[in-house]
Amino acid sequence: MIIGIPKEIKDNEYRVAIVPAGVKELTACGHKVLIEKNAGTGSGIGDAEYRQAGALLIDERGEIFDQADLIVKVKEPLYEEFPLFRSGQILFTYLHLAANIPVAEALLSKNVVAIGYETIRLSDNSLPLLKPMSEIAGKLAVQIGAHYLEKNSGGRGVLLGGVPGIPKGEVTILGGGTVGMNAAKIALGMGAHVHIVDRNPKCLSYLDDIFQGRATTLYSNNHNIEEAVLNSDLLIGAVLLPGGQKAPHLVNKELVAQMRKGAVIVDVAIDQGGCIETSKPTTHSNPIFTWEGIIHYCVCNIPGIVARSSTLALTNLTLPYIVKIADSGLKEAVQSDPSLAAGVNIYRDKVTCSGVAEVLQLPCHPILHLI
Repeated sequence: MIIGIPKEIKDNEYRVAIVPAGVKELTACGHKVLIEKNAGTGSGIGDAEYRQAGALLIDERGEIFDQADLIVKVKEPLYEEFPLFRSGQILFTYLHLAANIPVAEALLSKNVVAIGYETIRLSDNSLPLLKPMSEIAGKLAVQIGAHYLEKNSGGRGVLLGGVPGIPKGEVTILGGGTVGMNAAKIALGMGAHVHIVDRNPKCLSYLDDIFQGRATTLYSNNHNIEEAVLNSDLLIGAVLLPGGQKAPHLVNKELVAQMRKGAVIVDVAIDQGGCIETSKPTTHSNPIFTWEGIIHYCVCNIPGIVARSSTLALTNLTLPYIVKIADSGLKEAVQSDPSLAAGVNIYRDKVTCSGVAEVLQLPCHPILHLI
């Protein structure tokens, strides 16, 4: 199989979809790997390393799309990449199509087979390819929030950890999954007061146990959310619904308007539409906006700013799936691996992911009935 790795073109996206070790493994199995020149530079990986591993370096992105059977990326394709796809081509990347209808419609119109990292799901319902980036995004969310709380960044001028004799910063985290747990680790490490809101009692019990009561756990209902949000210096949106569904709005604009002026919202759930009503996607070049005196940071590719760590963490987990598709072909790979089957969002002109189908108001077709 011919595997193509284009350079990411999303704003300040420095990750790359494969490392030289992955190239070496694929070429040893007889596959051909095409990599756009300078694709790995942002992650500290030079063209010479890829060439030495057996990749063919390509100048033009279009040539990669023309030749490759399987396109592997980090982030969803952008408008200028839509015309490059061809019918039957396989795309393997983060998609988040429920929050990105134009991308979904473009892939359907091109008859692409689109597999989303974020919807690959194991038998225990865990999301193995989402986990490493969620860990990184959760940890970064607190660092980012702490920065924008600084007065010269427009914030309230609050130090999350405080000092003796003054109140500590108040952090509320909506969602106790991978993002939320990692955000709590950093916030507690900084010395902040932390509240974690979740609707799963087992999750709350687990978090209470691992943090030994240092974080306050709250069951998700309107009363608890309102009290916690109004008391927050930093509010982190960390909600995730499985199956590619769009995130629910847990905080409405009326509640945001009542928050402390200069408070900060970091909505990590923005990839899935955001869990705060006033959130809208931003970029690393223009990361924040202020609404009613509240700073919003809603960058869709937060882990891209720590590209080397993110690339290494991601490619460790994506490579086995890439090898499986390349070695077995799509049909056998999907039929033999339920987790990979769950990852297929679009099969040519059919939607195969329930969360995406719901947003697009289209029928959902089981992939095993189509393949």
